[in-house]
Amino acid sequence: MTPTDWPTTDLCRLRATTTPNRTALVDADDGRRWTYRELDDVVTTLAGRLDVETDARVGTLLSTGPRLVTTAFAVARLGGTLVLLPPDESNDSLVEKASQASLDGLVTATETDPLGESLASRCDVDRIVTLHDVPTAPGDGASRRDDPSDATGTATMDAAELGPDHTQVVVFTSGTTGTPKGVRVTTSNLRSSAVASAFRLGVDPDDRWLVPLPQHHMGGFAPVVRSALYGTTLVTTRSTEPHEIARIVEDIRCTGTSVVPTMVRSLLEWGWDPPSHLRFVLTGGAPTPSELVTACGDAGIPICPSYGASETASQIATATPDQARRRPDSVGHPLVGTSIELVGEDGTPVDQGETGEVIVSGPTVSPGYLDPAQTAAAFEDGRFRTGDLGHLDDGALYVTGRRSDRIVTGGETVDPTEVAHTLCEHRSVTDAAVVGLRDDRWGERVGAAIVLDSDAGDVDRAALERFCDDRFAPHKRPRTIAFVDTLPRTDSGTVDRNAVRTRLETDR
Repeated sequence: MTPTDWPTTDLCRLRATTTPNRTALVDADDGRRWTYRELDDVVTTLAGRLDVETDARVGTLLSTGPRLVTTAFAVARLGGTLVLLPPDESNDSLVEKASQASLDGLVTATETDPLGESLASRCDVDRIVTLHDVPTAPGDGASRRDDPSDATGTATMDAAELGPDHTQVVVFTSGTTGTPKGVRVTTSNLRSSAVASAFRLGVDPDDRWLVPLPQHHMGGFAPVVRSALYGTTLVTTRSTEPHEIARIVEDIRCTGTSVVPTMVRSLLEWGWDPPSHLRFVLTGGAPTPSELVTACGDAGIPICPSYGASETASQIATATPDQARRRPDSVGHPLVGTSIELVGEDGTPVDQGETGEVIVSGPTVSPGYLDPAQTAAAFEDGRFRTGDLGHLDDGALYVTGRRSDRIVTGGETVDPTEVAHTLCEHRSVTDAAVVGLRDDRWGERVGAAIVLDSDAGDVDRAALERFCDDRFAPHKRPRTIAFVDTLPRTDSGTVDRNAVRTRLETDR
């Protein structure tokens, strides 16, 4: 078995053959565990229950945990495409996504079955499988004949061969700035990303990767494939509470975890003292502020700030803890096999050190979206236009914002990320989001939603206004300011800019 064979290999079956007794999966919420042999039996039985054709698109309405993990492997074993749907979204939003995907089947849990029934009727989906009686685990509602220990013929089910270009999963982007896009992620994309991540983060046979993120996003799903490829252990939890994350890392001896920056901040505020066996805390989904990176270094948290996208099967660039300590503003160097180019408005490369749009190429880049028109706007000849702005310094990438987020006021262009970072330099400000607001005179004006330090007491708005006068040129100065308890975010951790804009519009 060589790396060139991996794209066509059933990873779960491979592990059941080569490392059958190694722990594959742990549900940290109830303590259940599966070896790779046990997981393979479950997957085979579930695949038989799904009974879909090769290339069928199977949607899921499942939260993070064993049900989603086993469904992912079962759909792959059948040669289908997994379509990850957010189980907590409104029916109308789900209908839009499901319609884009043209689902052939749908997998629900007991708690999402009513939503699934409604979705299926509106999108003409004939086949629904509800996992309250599917053998994802003993005692979860399955009858005795469904217990994996009683399954027969599990070793004889042939696994479909997945070519490198097979769309293994469809992941929908967060959609904070427009219509969500269904990203086609191939078998080769996923496994190339897993290999590249291993080169950056390292792999140990005893690794246990904790995932408290929603697994309908790339950051939560990628470790499913990676752990199976590495032959290591995946640990899942639906909790995001800092004391629970800390307990799981300690008790199950997790060596790594994927989180969003707000979760790291909560752990810091809780006073987390990470154990020595923890090798990495991979942050993504939203930019990791430099002050948070520095604070993690001071607290002994091995933070690895990363930059990635669904369109690249997760990580594009990642900093190791040592690199993060030296360059807290950077997301590190591109992963092996990934190339980054920075281009200006005219599409030509910018000079070294100058800011440009980040263009990514390499084996992790998706072939595109479900919608051909959306694909044509962002992909060309294997290159993905991220829409993000950044610059390179000695090969390290610094991401400074989004092209679409830039504010044009009175003919002047304002970088909202720069304004937000400056606001956070005020001793009473812990977080800020800056957006452009419609303005009859200037076209747009700068608006800011600000989170204040809970220990700062009453903040003098006039003093904050003076701070802005001193720090900003007139066109960059926030003209509308709202104090908020927290910034609205998507479940992937990205600031929901539309929600920020709506809040500021009501305060004008």
